[in-house]
Order: sequence, then C-alpha cells, then structure tokens
Amino acid sequence: MFEGFECRRIETSGTTINARIAGDGPPVLLLHGYPQTHLIWHAVAPRLAETHTVVATDLRGYGDSGRPASDETHAAYSKRAMAADQVEVMQALGFERFAVVGHDRGARVAHRMARDHGGQVERLAVLDIAPTAHMYQATDKAFATAYYHWFFLIQPHPLPERMIGADPAFYLDWILDGWCKTPGAIAPEARADYLRCFADPAAIHASCEDYRAAATIDLEHDAADGGEKIAMPLLALWGRDGVVARSCDVLATWRAVAADVTGHAVPGGHFVPEEAPAETLAALAAFL
Repeated sequence: MFEGFECRRIETSGTTINARIAGDGPPVLLLHGYPQTHLIWHAVAPRLAETHTVVATDLRGYGDSGRPASDETHAAYSKRAMAADQVEVMQALGFERFAVVGHDRGARVAHRMARDHGGQVERLAVLDIAPTAHMYQATDKAFATAYYHWFFLIQPHPLPERMIGADPAFYLDWILDGWCKTPGAIAPEARADYLRCFADPAAIHASCEDYRAAATIDLEHDAADGGEKIAMPLLALWGRDGVVARSCDVLATWRAVAADVTGHAVPGGHFVPEEAPAETLAALAAFL
C-alpha cells in the first residue's frame, strides 16, 4: 500500500503528524475518519497522485500521529486544534493553498479548517457526513440507535476507554463490519494496521476525546460562526446504503452552511474511499 509515497513525520505546534506524500501537481490533503488511519485512501491516493500532489495524514490521536494530553475542556481534540495541525503540515511542505478531502472525522476537521483557514483551503470535499450541529439537532431514535457511538464515546473518562480496551479487536471489527455494506471492501492488511494503531490505550482515549470535543467545544465554535456560509466550492459524497443517506437530505444540510455545494451518493456504506474507490476517484478528479 502507498508504494512510491514518501513517509514523513512533521512537527506542528501541537503534536507530530504522520504523513504520506507523492505526486506532482495541485496539492490535495486527504484526511481519514474513525476508527481508521490514512490507509483508508490506499485505493484512491495512488491514482490521484498521477495528477496531484497527494498528502495523506493521520489525524492527531490516530494512526502514527502524536496523542497530545487532554483535559476537561477537550480542547486538545477540538476540530480547531486538529485542523491547525493539518494546515501546519501543508505549510511545512510548502503549500500555502490546497484542496482538502475528508472522510468521517476527517471531514469534520476539514469543515472547521474551511472556517478557520479559508485563505488556505481552495476546495473542500466531505465524505459521508452532514454538519455536526445538524446531526445533533436532528437526533431521533433511529439516528441514536445507528449512531450509538456518538453518545457512548462522549461519556466521561474512563468508562468508554475501559470498555473498548477490554477487547479492542472485537470493537474495531464490530464497527468496521457494521458500517461497511460492501463485503471484502476493507483490505486485510488495512484492517490489521487499523488494529495495530487502535489497540493502543492512548489512541482509544484520544478517539474518545475527539468525540467529547464534538459534543462540547466544537459546537461552541460552530455557534460562533454566526451562520456565515463557507465560500469555497464544496463536494459532498455519501454511501447510498449508509446511515447518513437514511438520516437526512445531505445536499440540503450542506447548502445551509456553504454557498457552492454539489455532490451525490456512491455505492456502499460508510467507508466511501474503500467501498467505492472508482466512483470516489472519478468524483474527486472532476471536482478538483
């Protein structure tokens, strides 16, 4: 996986970020989601690197990136802090302006990045999410049942950490197999590396802090935006068989917060880059 990509560890003001880089052309940053790493892009990144400079990173707390200490404010895992890491990575690589593509938690980081660093983000693609504030406000029984992890992971430390840590392999498989609607889409070598990283107790804690931040300080940051719409072009893709597709009108939710929105569903469930790599690549190539 990622043959021909350079592996770098880049120091930011807040932590160390693990990155893979390849290609030549307009820069694009790829951000993964929970409970995965940059390997989710293994079927998309090499092809995209034929026309772009691709930077695929691990978010702070995930993969082989650093896991900063947190506190009761959860600010260390706010999307603002996580976005700042990634902007610093791109600046360290010499890219002042770039496109960003995020899946799941990475898309939430990318959304905040577009808010806080609009001068750097040229284009924004978000995969299989609706805006965080909308999803909380629209919560009903069906959503809470399907997205139980949103409410489990935000419970106070150490409850979710202890429960997941009792058998992280079981929990990871439960998530991957439950959210994936395309049998065999998650490559065994990717799954093994997800477990290698996720089984670290510090990574379990960091991922819980990510969700705790989403339910607290991230919502404060969202409210402070004052309803101003994101200006840069935004592409939304989502799995046609996933929870997001069933829960909301994806394009409408994004048009409420962004001025220039396009997008469509792709085959499969939540893990869009792994379940529908060809469709994802085609959509990104046209958008970028």
